[in-house]
Amino acid sequence: MSEPTMGRRERKKAATRQAIADAALRLFLERGYDHVSIRDVAEAADVSVTTVFKHFSGKEALVFDQEESMDAGLVAAVRERPAGGGVLDALKEHVLRTWLPVAQHPQRVEFNRLVDSTPALRAYAERMWVRHAGTLAAAIAGEFGVEHDNLACAALARFVLDAPALAQGRRDHRSAIEEIFEILANGWQPPHRPAPGT
Repeated sequence: MSEPTMGRRERKKAATRQAIADAALRLFLERGYDHVSIRDVAEAADVSVTTVFKHFSGKEALVFDQEESMDAGLVAAVRERPAGGGVLDALKEHVLRTWLPVAQHPQRVEFNRLVDSTPALRAYAERMWVRHAGTLAAAIAGEFGVEHDNLACAALARFVLDAPALAQGRRDHRSAIEEIFEILANGWQPPHRPAPGT
């Protein structure tokens, strides 16, 4: 029995989008972001410039091709958590599930260097981070029936989104994320200075 046409169409669209994003990242890493045009990306992906713009709003969006799904994933982590499960636990599991594979990706260092060395990408990443923080804060607030600009919800959203950056330089990423969420759950405690000779 054949699958519905819509299913095939959606799969084809997703494959085209991924091919464009992969081609763009390869070119940006090889030549530098400022030395690659949308036309270059279209040619490398074997699509038209129009097709690139059907899938991406602009050049910066080619670098952050998972941006749209990130907002949806954050909202789903809060709203679709297991019955009786806490928001903080659900967000911890979401971060571990989605960020750990990214942190271990072989191109992660190159990707970070590309973003950090390109002012347009740094600015885009900052705007994207603010949007995600707003989306997550609103989802958390909605779960507790409070105003979307509730300070406690906004603060939690920002801490959650900062957890990967804080854990990035640590040897054990999973332990670092778990420690950060432990602090969020139980409050900050002054660290203990090791006893001399230990």
